[in-house]
Amino acid sequence: MPTPPPSEAEVREYMRTCSNWGRWGADDELGTINLVTEAKRQAAARLVRDGVSVTCARPIGTDIAPDTTFQPMRFMVDSGEGRDTASPARQLERRGASEFIGMVFHGYTITHVDAPSHYFWDGKIYNGRSCNLITSREGATVEAVELLRDGVVSRGVLLDVARTRGVRWMEPGEGVMPEDLEAAERAAGLRVEPGDILLVRTGYYARRLVEPMHPLKAGTPALHVACAPWLRERGVAMIGTDTHNDLHPPPYPAMGNSFHVVSLVAMGLWLIDNANLEPLAEACAARRRWEFLLAVAPLRLKNVTGSPVNPIAVF
Repeated sequence: MPTPPPSEAEVREYMRTCSNWGRWGADDELGTINLVTEAKRQAAARLVRDGVSVTCARPIGTDIAPDTTFQPMRFMVDSGEGRDTASPARQLERRGASEFIGMVFHGYTITHVDAPSHYFWDGKIYNGRSCNLITSREGATVEAVELLRDGVVSRGVLLDVARTRGVRWMEPGEGVMPEDLEAAERAAGLRVEPGDILLVRTGYYARRLVEPMHPLKAGTPALHVACAPWLRERGVAMIGTDTHNDLHPPPYPAMGNSFHVVSLVAMGLWLIDNANLEPLAEACAARRRWEFLLAVAPLRLKNVTGSPVNPIAVF
């Protein structure tokens, strides 16, 4: 029988039982990234056999889409139009094209990393720091994405829950429970280990490509917050899915995005939101191998709560 979802009181207790506050010292800002050791990176490098790399990111476009909350902007500072007929002096002055790009990457469409500074609970962020350290003027003065300036390179594991369930995609509002993760582990013939970057496929992005929709209106599948104790027990360093990483409608409205709250604030578990796991799932199925080297390299943005990212799997 499926495990019944925890009560709201039990989920609130996760803030204590799943907490990593103080685990790596009172000054720690990295959270679960501490689990990615030098030995872990060396072991991950040994997973590369045929040298094939696969993106896990969605394209960032400027077309208006149903699930776009803040429209990404691109305007050309200079272009190539008319260069072929301009005078030699003008051609020398206008030597190339350039553009301005602007976006709010937090949301439902752009593949991005969430730093622990992104979410608050009871006025606190990860490791008990005050939310007032995230200011309007300076931004995230602690626990910002620049902490990952050297990148995160580790063993990546894909648990294809949709495939394990025998469906193309999960239905809106369906939660991935711990038994789903364990069933996908058995199907893949592996076990999630400390320091892994775990990617979980629900098939949501594949459905979005066929049926464009807004997640808050249509609902989304996602990891249920009931998976938080499992993720902590297994020592997952970073978790990513093909959704925005919270069920909608929310199962605990008084907690808002409860998976984000427990992961980022209590555990210091960094998130990858809105991944594109379709090419990766195909590559894994073709090789019958669901482990690989995964490199996650956010932009080195100072005092920012996250970053657009293009995670790269290497087989």
